[in-house]
Amino acid sequence: MNPVVVIFGANGFLGRYLTRHCARTGKEVVAIGRTQDGWSGDGTFLQWDGQTLGPWALALEGAEAVINLAGRSVNCRYTAANRREILESRVNSTQVIGRAVAGCKVAPKAWLNASTATWYRHAEDQPQNDWLGEPGEGFSCEVAQAWEDAFFGAEVPAETRKLALRIGMVLANEDQTVYDVLRKLTARGLGGAMGSGNQRVSWIHMEDFLRAVDFAIADPFLDGTINVTAPEFPTNREWMQGFREAVGMPIGLPATQSMLEIGARLMGTESELVLKSRWADPLRLRDAGFRWRRGRVAEALADLETRPGLQGFFKSPAGRSAGARVWLPATTR
Repeated sequence: MNPVVVIFGANGFLGRYLTRHCARTGKEVVAIGRTQDGWSGDGTFLQWDGQTLGPWALALEGAEAVINLAGRSVNCRYTAANRREILESRVNSTQVIGRAVAGCKVAPKAWLNASTATWYRHAEDQPQNDWLGEPGEGFSCEVAQAWEDAFFGAEVPAETRKLALRIGMVLANEDQTVYDVLRKLTARGLGGAMGSGNQRVSWIHMEDFLRAVDFAIADPFLDGTINVTAPEFPTNREWMQGFREAVGMPIGLPATQSMLEIGARLMGTESELVLKSRWADPLRLRDAGFRWRRGRVAEALADLETRPGLQGFFKSPAGRSAGARVWLPATTR
């Protein structure tokens, strides 16, 4: 029997891609979500409510990895109700998975829980690595801390390795994602610096995100927290220049903080998502031997241009224009 990977939040943005990736690499996938809406159709789907134990808990028995990506999207206005939902969806789901792992007769080998690079303090002066980084302040940081506290506070068997993934902005060519929104703004001539333009951007190409998850599962010495980000962390000014070059737009009107506040309100989101500096250095991944395939903004954007949607992302290498080098194992490059 092939190794079993259980993915919570399998119908979300990251979950769809990870479910398809694991199925294509020979894993037995159990996809768990509140509804099947958005599910890629790969593996076996089980439903849960994100807070109470149910029949889904049996799927964790002896699993190679349990991966929790569940949590309400932060792409919204931070009203009192939305703040509560953002926090509870992360903490409650993590706590109930912990109870399920603790109740297993044969414990899972690894439990990977999503976290966020927003955990770190606002940093424009120096990177924050996953050994010595300093926690930040504000709602997003409070959520990140509560999320990780729930994860590391869960009492599970010693044989289950726990790893919190502090994930940067993940790029894929899909509607209503960071890539899609910024690309469309840039194509309209609105791709200039946002705010001061000096805030750092921590990001990762979807392909490298999937590979980093594989790497973390396979490495028995990785536990605790790791930054899942690219090795290049541009300023917002450099970031938007990359998008202008990718779409061939020579001009990019800048946006002041007040303009962004108005625009964010109209779009039903928060300006913090682009104004806060996130400079998360993936030191532990790099030291453990992980090598990025799309570690530079320019090459990442150029690659995604040719891979629209879930189907386009996973199309065969023969249909790709980026060259065979992308598909070689990191050890041969």
